[in-house]
Parts: sequence; C-alpha cells; structure tokens
Amino acid sequence: MNLTNDVYFELKNVVSQFDISGEIVSIEKFGSGHINDTFRVRIDNADTSYLLQKINHHIFPNIDGLMQNIQLVTDHLKNVMAGSVEDVTKHTLTIIPCKDSKLYHKDQDGQYWRVFILLDNVKSYDIVETYQQAYSGGRAFGQFQKQLSTLDARKIVEILPNFHNIDFRLNNLKNAIRENKANRLDEVKDILDYINSRENRMLTVLHMAENGELPLRITHNDTKFNNVLLDENDNVQCVIDLDTVMPGYVAYDFGDAIRTIINSAAEDEKDLSKIVLNIPLFQAYTEGYLAEAAEFLTEEEIESLFYGVLLLPYMQAVRFLTDYIDGDLYYKIHYLDHNLVRTRAQIKLVQELEQHETVLKDILKNTLSIN
Repeated sequence: MNLTNDVYFELKNVVSQFDISGEIVSIEKFGSGHINDTFRVRIDNADTSYLLQKINHHIFPNIDGLMQNIQLVTDHLKNVMAGSVEDVTKHTLTIIPCKDSKLYHKDQDGQYWRVFILLDNVKSYDIVETYQQAYSGGRAFGQFQKQLSTLDARKIVEILPNFHNIDFRLNNLKNAIRENKANRLDEVKDILDYINSRENRMLTVLHMAENGELPLRITHNDTKFNNVLLDENDNVQCVIDLDTVMPGYVAYDFGDAIRTIINSAAEDEKDLSKIVLNIPLFQAYTEGYLAEAAEFLTEEEIESLFYGVLLLPYMQAVRFLTDYIDGDLYYKIHYLDHNLVRTRAQIKLVQELEQHETVLKDILKNTLSIN
C-alpha cells in the first residue's frame, strides 16, 4: 500500500530522530502484524534496511519497561552467542537508538516509535507444513529459553501482568458470568460445565510454581510460528517479536506453540469434526525443542510441559468465552457468534489433546530419552 505524501514526510521526520546516517530512499508498509504499525526504511548506498515501528501504547503502556526488556534480552543473547556465530546481529534483534541515546522516540502527537535493523534473506511461515519447519520452530524457542536461562528473570519487567495466569483468567470469567452483560449465559451452559470440570487440572502448572517446583524463567509468551525467522533451508535464524518477553514458566511457551502447530484446522473453525491433531508435527516440534532445552530443564519442568499443552488452548477458550459473555468487547469479531465459535474450537482441541494424552506423553518421554 502506497503512503500519502503527508504520512511519508511524517515518517521521514520520525526516522530522522534515530541514529541512522544516509539519505532515505523509501519508506513502505511492512508485514501483517495486528498490534504495531511497521514500515521498512531503505537508505541510499546502505547494505542494511531498517524496521520502523509505531508501538501500540494502549496495549503496552509501559514503554520504558518494554524497551528495557528488549535491550536486556538482546544484549544477553548477543553475549551468549558471541564466538559461536559469525554475526550475532543476524541471530537476534538489534535496537537502533535515537540520537539522544533513548531507545524510542515520542512524537508531538504522543505516539511512540522504535527502530530495529531489518533481517534480510530470512523467511517466516504463518502455518507449519513440514517436519523441518516444526523441528526448527521447536529448536528456536528451546534455544531462546536456554540462552536466557542464565539471565536473572527478576530483571525483566512484567509488561502484561497475569498474561498466562489461569487463575486470573478464570476469575475474569466468573465476573463475566455474574454480570452477564450481554444476556448470553443460557447459550453456553454446556461449555461452562466443561470448563468447570477441568478447572483443577488446569491449575497444575500454577500450583507447581506456587509450591516452588518450577523455576521462574524468561519466556517469550507469544510462540506462534511466524515469530521464528528461518534461513533458506528452513533452519533457525532468529526469534522475533519480543514485546511479550516476561518472567514465566517454560510450559506456557511450549503449550502455546503446540496449540498453534498441532491443530489441523483454523482457530475459528465452525466444523468441529475438522479439528484433529497433527501428531507428527507435535513430535517434530518436541524433538527440536528438547534438542536445545533438555540440558537446562529440571525434571519438574519437563513434567509440566504436557500440562502446558492442555492449559494454553483451555485458557484461550476461557478468554474467548469471557469476551463473548461480556458482549465482544476485547477481541475483534467478524460476525455475531465469532467468539463463541472460537471458544468451541478451542474446547474441541483440548478434548482431542486429552484423548491422545498417552500418545503425546510417550513422545515427550521417548524424545527426552534420546536427548
């Protein structure tokens, strides 16, 4: 999409605030993200392009904490990788500071901007299709967690408090039920019965953490597959989109990745019969993940992985259902019952995972024995 002249000159002025030398050749819309507005900036006679982003400060109000987190994490990753890769800037994000050394620029309209080096000759996928892709996705996030296991999680700001706290999400659901703003409770009694019947089991990871069985780690918290960049051979290059990097538990990242990889249907599939498990992709991701992560995970963390696999689609169902009962205030919908359809699809995925529990646990166990 072409930019208007006014927008182009506005963006050009924003870029001029950052420590970038050279004449701007072009600025164009880039990517398909739903949260931040992103643009590719090309500079005359430069080998490198830049990624300009307007940060959505409504979702991420703590801009200082957000950018400090990314700086801490990327600096640590570069230190860990130094000597083992030829160019560390190709394997993690690099922030370009402003000319006043700040990590972001706030414009006269109160909008917040940042710039990264754009990584070239890489690719990402919205949908996992091959064993190699799934394996590389597992390796990417396993390696990411391993490399950050030596950075104190207490140094990282919790940008989105309670993001993966199922107790918090269930309390939100109970509040929605009590208020019944959209008068929709009669439609969802069967779903509520199922959610209530699984509540204790879905608190397993949280209870293990509260009992001191799980160490607090630095986790990505948005492990969908298009947040991994791969090289031309579909090998791991870089993990991106670090806005949600926070203290957490490894089961959350593992479970959310599996939620997006193992489902053969869309997240909002109406025909529930189409929601079946792609177990070979589960195995591939698990093999890639444990090839990197097995050396630093505790026994209890490994035990928690399967509970994360159950928890994340369950939690997403709880969030969709809460929004549906509230009258669709949070998630964008494309038709009246969209959040209800999403809820039922996630519940069906949890049921499929439960039915294949033995198979999935055996894959985890057997893969671990190899590593």
